[in-house]
Amino acid sequence: MTDMTVINSDHDFGPLYAAMQRYVDLELLPCISTAVLRGRDLIDLHCVGWADREAEIPLTADHMFRMFSNTKLVTSCAALLLYEEGHFQLDDPIERYIPQLANRQVLRPGATDPEDTEPASSPITIRHLMTHSSGLSYGLLDPGTLIFELYTSNKVSNPATSLSEMVEVLSGLPLTYHPGTGWEYSVAIDVVARLIEVISGQDFGDFLKARIFDPLGMVDTDFWVPSEKRDRLVAYYDGADLMDPMKGGLTCIDDMPYPNAYQQPIPRQSGGGGLVSTLPDTIALIRGLIPGEGMLLRPETLELITTNQLAKGLYIGFPGFVDLPGKGHGLVGAVSLEALSDEPPGVVGEYWWGGMAGTQWWVSPDHDLAGVVMTQRLMSTFHPFANELKKLTYDAVST
Repeated sequence: MTDMTVINSDHDFGPLYAAMQRYVDLELLPCISTAVLRGRDLIDLHCVGWADREAEIPLTADHMFRMFSNTKLVTSCAALLLYEEGHFQLDDPIERYIPQLANRQVLRPGATDPEDTEPASSPITIRHLMTHSSGLSYGLLDPGTLIFELYTSNKVSNPATSLSEMVEVLSGLPLTYHPGTGWEYSVAIDVVARLIEVISGQDFGDFLKARIFDPLGMVDTDFWVPSEKRDRLVAYYDGADLMDPMKGGLTCIDDMPYPNAYQQPIPRQSGGGGLVSTLPDTIALIRGLIPGEGMLLRPETLELITTNQLAKGLYIGFPGFVDLPGKGHGLVGAVSLEALSDEPPGVVGEYWWGGMAGTQWWVSPDHDLAGVVMTQRLMSTFHPFANELKKLTYDAVST
């Protein structure tokens, strides 16, 4: 189990705590827990709000959260362990390991028929997959498009199917663009999870336990919550208005994304969004990426993580939700090449990511600083709270 000792510091985190409490009091978020690390030292930890608003159960540091897309950090690190051992190179075509993904077809611009395609100009590489530049999609954030309809009707994300079965479905679907020429959030990291199974010969969850969870002391991270831990799972909420994140009001949606989610094992061990975890376990994972004794990855691999891997001129973005100019993508998450107008200048050089329910992490090698935030509100990846709390954290450590 990770060391949760908070090292005394002279930093004033009072404004951060006040902001956290405000988001809870205004019923914008049900709860928030934060942790700040200077190097590997935990210099602040704070929890506010309710693990269950209806039952009035206060949030504590050991409550469990649906991590959704923060699962991608774990999966990417797992793949990089195999990369370090020489099992693959980043520019290897994925078809070398998963033949079903060879000979891709790409939708022509403006296509309205799934047969209106052309051959891909190059194979999908593992680097493309790890940076969401493969041409795959999610069928999640672009309703009304042809690719959304194809992913939805073919049930690409069906939790009752395995990673192997998912690949079979993907083999019959076109790409949205030629590999390496665009960026779109996608099921690519689930394909990486399948790659890990193929190379290791292990079930994906077993590999994670043996190579990441056990070595780092992550005792509460898994694809489901056993009955003896069920009372520690934080309730899940929806906001009052998806398009107005600052409108107060919360409704419990524990049966999302499907009834009894995370309460029993399922076939899909999603490398893109399937894990449940805690604040201490996430701190342990982040510590594993910070130079020092017990590092999970080699220093030269960390250099790849913090370096933008996208082609020149490409940036990440979520159409209909947020554009992110100046944000590239490394091998485990986004990298900040420039600061946005609502961000502190110190974010340049960070690598970071967030999950759909608002769990967030960020690491700033230049400032020897890292942060973790946990909450459970639907579609709060880019809720305004995230940048405000980060700014207040930078303010605290710079004074």
